[in-house]
Amino acid sequence: MTTTRAPGRVLSPARTTATAARVLRQLRHDPRTIALLLVIPCAMLVLLRYVFDGDPRTFDQIGASLLGIFPLITMFLVTSIATLRERTSGTLERLLALPLAKADLIAGYALAFGGLAILQSALATGLAVRFLGLDITGSPWLLLLVALLDALLGTALGLFVSAFAASEFQAVQFMPAVIFPQLLLCGLFTPRSAMQPALEAVSDALPMSYAVDGMNEVVTHADPTGAFVRDVLVVAGCALLVLVLGAATLRRRTP
Repeated sequence: MTTTRAPGRVLSPARTTATAARVLRQLRHDPRTIALLLVIPCAMLVLLRYVFDGDPRTFDQIGASLLGIFPLITMFLVTSIATLRERTSGTLERLLALPLAKADLIAGYALAFGGLAILQSALATGLAVRFLGLDITGSPWLLLLVALLDALLGTALGLFVSAFAASEFQAVQFMPAVIFPQLLLCGLFTPRSAMQPALEAVSDALPMSYAVDGMNEVVTHADPTGAFVRDVLVVAGCALLVLVLGAATLRRRTP
């Protein structure tokens, strides 16, 4: 007996790109979101550079790490709120009543915000390296790669947690639970090897730790190292896994 798959329930490039185009059209009319995505990370880097104006070496030590952290945080916030807004307004329910697979919707969001992530990461990396004097040993393109993967990870996390929030306020409340522990344990403030062993073990399971490690590898090594490749693969794998979980937990109706 042959089973026929329902039309529209399989991932379709055409439906995915149409979803991404719709999301980008909406964002184009939201200047505050655009500012959060593109202006705020750059402004924070400028502020940080001149906070350490008397000790540029400190900026060199933490600036690269923040190039990975800022995109993750901003993409998490914007994606979780934008997705939840579509759910609470009924847009998501109407879309999923069409021949549109959950995978199409998740992939479309990931594609739209991924395009913004490329622009955000390129602006922040170019600003830090060319104008703020961030001194790195490796290629700036490797910094850009890690920053982009971090932004995609933030997008995936935002899509995932939006399934468990009933309001935009609740979506923001997920930030202390999802982002802050990673921020404290990623090695930004102190080397992870100097942490209490239990906390070091926890940090080994958090993707932001590998994002920071990957940035530090670019700062200290001229060529990609095995550790850098591992870090990049871990961040990319976590982003893909969370996107799959996001598609699995996407609800057609808002309770």
